[in-house]
Amino acid sequence: MNKQIIFNLPVKDLDKSKAFFSALGFSFNPQFSSESTAFMVIADGSIHAMLMTEAFFKTLINKPVVQAKEANEVIICLTCESREEVDSLIAKAVAAGGRTPHPPEDHGFMYDQGFEDLDGHLWNLVWTAPQA
Repeated sequence: MNKQIIFNLPVKDLDKSKAFFSALGFSFNPQFSSESTAFMVIADGSIHAMLMTEAFFKTLINKPVVQAKEANEVIICLTCESREEVDSLIAKAVAAGGRTPHPPEDHGFMYDQGFEDLDGHLWNLVWTAPQA
């Protein structure tokens, strides 16, 4: 079995979060989902996120859930195949209710911009030139 990345994210409203990420083009695997969870496919066979209601997420930990709109512990970074893909995903995120915390950064060999999802989790999208 190939190694995969699966990260868990607490969300306030599972249905709204599913709609948000569906608008970005991510899909969900119902086989690994429930009323409290949604198994999101970011890159088939390699990168996934388990969206969990905050109530369910709390059953897995013994400390408070960080409110991502108030404090962040991590920035999730995804690579893109082009600058256009970065811009397209950012536009979709904003149209679906997300926001951009900063303008795009163009370093010539690298281009990136981030968005904040409905729960305040930070995502960074980056394209790097093939010769870099």
